[in-house]
Amino acid sequence: MADIRSFEQPQEAGFGDFVQLLKPRVMSLVVFTAFVGLMVAPVHLHPVEAFTAILFIALGAGASGALNMWWDADIDLVMRRTKGRPVPAGLVAPGEALAIGLALSGISVVMLALATNMLAGALLAFTIFFYAVVYSMWLKRSTPQNIVIGGAAGAFPPMIGWVAATGSISTEAVLMFMLIFMWTPPHFWSLALFMNEDYSKAGVPMLTVTHGKKSTRTHILVYTILLVPVALATSFTSIGGPIYLATSLILNAEFLRGAYRIWKRDEVQAEADKYRVEKSVFKFSLLYLFLHFGALLAEMVLRPYGIGGW
Repeated sequence: MADIRSFEQPQEAGFGDFVQLLKPRVMSLVVFTAFVGLMVAPVHLHPVEAFTAILFIALGAGASGALNMWWDADIDLVMRRTKGRPVPAGLVAPGEALAIGLALSGISVVMLALATNMLAGALLAFTIFFYAVVYSMWLKRSTPQNIVIGGAAGAFPPMIGWVAATGSISTEAVLMFMLIFMWTPPHFWSLALFMNEDYSKAGVPMLTVTHGKKSTRTHILVYTILLVPVALATSFTSIGGPIYLATSLILNAEFLRGAYRIWKRDEVQAEADKYRVEKSVFKFSLLYLFLHFGALLAEMVLRPYGIGGW
C-alpha cells in the first residue's frame, strides 16, 4: 500500500487531474463493452434508462480506477509508464483519491440498482471489489497469475450491461465475459515484454519477471490459441451472425499470426528492433476487442433490415 506521507501535494489539483484519477482510457473500453452488452440484450430499456445505466457503470469503473491509484501510488511512482499519474505526481492527495473512489463506488452501485435491478447493482459492486481488493491489493503483488485471474474485473462490464437490461445472466453474457477474460492475458503480457523493466523495478511479479520472457512468449501463444474458440463461439448464439463470424475469423487469424511471431522471437531480435513486433501486437489487441464488440453491435443494428443473424 502507498505510504501517504510519501506523496505531497505541491500544487492545487485541476479538474483534469481528477478526471485522470478515474482512468478515462480504461473507462472508455468499459463503457463501450457495457453499452454493447446492454444494446444486444433481448430486452430493450428506455433510452433514459439505458443512458443512466451506462453512466453509473462508467462511474463504477472510475471508482475502481481511483481506488487502484490510491493503493498503487508507491509502485506507480517508480514505473515510467505510471509515474505521471495524479497521486504519484503529487497532484491529488492519496486521501482524496480514496475518498473519491469510495464515494463513487457507493453512488454508482446504489443508483444502478435503483435505475435497473438489484442483480446489476450487485455485479457492479462485486466488480469494483474484485478490481480494488482482489486484484490491486492481493493478486497484483503476490502472483504472476495476477493478470489471468484479475482479468475478470475488466470482463464484467458487458455482462453488467446485459443484466441491467434483462435482470438475468445468459450464455451470451457469459461468452462476452469470457471473450475479454481470455483476451486479457495475451494483451497485457505483450505490454509486459517491452515494459518489463518497469515491473521489475516496482517489484510486481509479472510473468516476464518471475518466469522470464521466453516463457511469457509461449504463454501468449497458448492463451491466444485458447481465445479463438471462445471468440468464435459467440457467432452461433442469438447475438451472433455472419457479420460477427467473418469479423472474428479475420481478427483471430491476425492475432494468432502476431502471437506466433512473438513466440518465434528471441530477446536479441526483440531488443534489436526495440520490441517492434510486441508493440504492434499489443496495439492490435486493442483493435481486436473493439471490433469484436463492434461486430456484435452491427449484428443488432442490421438485423431488422434482414442483414446479419442466422
